[in-house]
Amino acid sequence: MGKVTVGVAVVGAAAVCAAAALIARHRMRSSSLCVKAADILKELEEKCATPAAKLRQISDAMTVEMHAGLASEGGSKLKMLISYVDSLPTGHEEGVYYALDLGGTNFRVLRVQLGGKSGIEFTEFAEVSIPPQLMIGTPEALFDYIASELSKFVGEESDKFWLPPGRQRELGFTFSFPVMQLSIDSGTLIRWTKGFSIDGMIGKDVVAELASAMKRRNIDMSISALVNDTVGTLAGGRYENNDVCIAVILGTGSNAAYVERAQAIPKWHGPHPKSGEMVINMEWGNFRSSHLPLTEYDNALDAESITPGNRTPEMSAMHHDTSADLKVVGNTLKDVLGISDTTLCTRKIVVEICNILATRGARLAAAGIFGILKKMGRDTVREGGEIPKTAIAMDGGLYEHYTEYRNCLENTLAELVGDQLKDHIKLLLSNDGSGIGAALLAASHSRYL
Repeated sequence: MGKVTVGVAVVGAAAVCAAAALIARHRMRSSSLCVKAADILKELEEKCATPAAKLRQISDAMTVEMHAGLASEGGSKLKMLISYVDSLPTGHEEGVYYALDLGGTNFRVLRVQLGGKSGIEFTEFAEVSIPPQLMIGTPEALFDYIASELSKFVGEESDKFWLPPGRQRELGFTFSFPVMQLSIDSGTLIRWTKGFSIDGMIGKDVVAELASAMKRRNIDMSISALVNDTVGTLAGGRYENNDVCIAVILGTGSNAAYVERAQAIPKWHGPHPKSGEMVINMEWGNFRSSHLPLTEYDNALDAESITPGNRTPEMSAMHHDTSADLKVVGNTLKDVLGISDTTLCTRKIVVEICNILATRGARLAAAGIFGILKKMGRDTVREGGEIPKTAIAMDGGLYEHYTEYRNCLENTLAELVGDQLKDHIKLLLSNDGSGIGAALLAASHSRYL
């Protein structure tokens, strides 16, 4: 149980239809009597309980680990990665900026026209599939293909996109694979995931590889920022609201990023940022604590599921099922998990399990956010009675589309911060950090600033 992380508990709610069926199937095999259901649910509810006192313990543990992760590399369960983003968008940026989002078997190219105070005026994008042979070929073949598609996209730029005179186009590069970032515009590949296996790339600078391919294709464009999608979400949120200082993604995976004072990062040995701040990519899915309310089913789900955390729509649909016979639940169990001929009693059990696990996940996510607020000193009223305004950029299908989960998270965060502060902390939906967020970071780190 010690290896199960907060990511499982928080985002595990997204896979709860699988978990629910797992529990119901395993328990009801041993006893087909629905009279046992109450005992099963009571036991699960007790093990998944998240009273406020436990949530505060988890928040305190999160804050301790944040301090440790900022002090030294490898000193914490949280990686607390330095993003090298020391300048977030202000809303005054102008011109056309590009983004390239590579994170799987498809990649996206995108351009946005920023109009200063008028905001984002135009956006266009294209999505391209990567041929399977390029995923196991050579670095040159992969990046030449990407650069070729980027070149086509740039060539289709219409007159409504404009660049200030004397400037080169700039691009933000979202590369969603493990990277050792070395600066805002460089980072070496640690390992491939998601079906890629190009041995010649390990240890190489991914930005340099893309830049070389762009040069071979005569693309007149520079790469201004290497971007993580959570940091991109923070950038997109800040562009819309200057109070945004935290970003959280709750989808098939979960992560958080926030703005830290540079002087509070002992492991940072670079020059002091002009802004005095640095965005930290927490990688909070690795967080573990003895206070986490985990069950044997968390381990069982990981063992039995090929894609844990990848069933948000089905879970939401089951939880929203108000039909008398819970038809949606029955169809979901049959179509997704191959469990047919379920009784109404079993379906009711599954709905209740959805509620228990979604509530646990949402409340744990709120505890994580509260831990960040504590680290930033935004969990209390400041001297002189000042109450800082804090906005949190939220992204991910779990938060966006699962109403019960979202409402529970927001209510729990209000419970933790208290009546005096709850109206000064806002959660805002901020989509497409890997696309628009990357373009905005290219703008905020432009060579022309």
